[in-house]
Amino acid sequence: MIKAKSRPFLKHGKPERRPDLMNLTDSRIIGVYGAQWRGYLQYYLLAHNVWQLNRLQWVMLTSMLKTLAGKHRSTVSKMARTYQATTDTRHGPRVCFQTSVERAGRPPLVTRFGGIPLKRQKKAVLDDRPPAPMAGRRHSSELLARLHCGRCELCEQRADVHVHHISKLADLAASGQPQPQWTQLMVRKRRKTLIVCPTCHDHIHHQQPANTPT
Repeated sequence: MIKAKSRPFLKHGKPERRPDLMNLTDSRIIGVYGAQWRGYLQYYLLAHNVWQLNRLQWVMLTSMLKTLAGKHRSTVSKMARTYQATTDTRHGPRVCFQTSVERAGRPPLVTRFGGIPLKRQKKAVLDDRPPAPMAGRRHSSELLARLHCGRCELCEQRADVHVHHISKLADLAASGQPQPQWTQLMVRKRRKTLIVCPTCHDHIHHQQPANTPT
């Protein structure tokens, strides 16, 4: 079972990043991995050897950190230091990896991977609902998630954001002009959309070449 559940996160026998998730926000990436891990763990909490799932947990954690590292062009160790936290459980504090998104007028949105003790629970209640799919490439879902964050992807300030859209990434390079920060960001992320605040939106409008279709 552990080998079968680990297979989607492996390549050539080693934990590998998920390219299909790298365009999501950090919160969404951790949330997808965390939800899948909780689904596996809660289903097998009745087993006397539930502790053996620590192998699957390590595989999923390494895959998640590699996915974050690939997105930010960083290292696994830096991502681990950035998102590592501690959560309290009835069995004592446990290490987890989490991110928090501030929301106006509401508590922060916390997404977490790990932090659940690998202890057998004889009275665990199984919920056999189908797990949510892991794939995150659906453009509409990704764009909505980025909009709901309410953060400008250029200046990283929170504001009433807008979507700046271009028809083709190739048009940016074809302009023949030095690329400003916003075009470099879109090319690096391979995105035809950019979530920006009103100030950055006006700034982009003035810098955008007249022959670039939107």
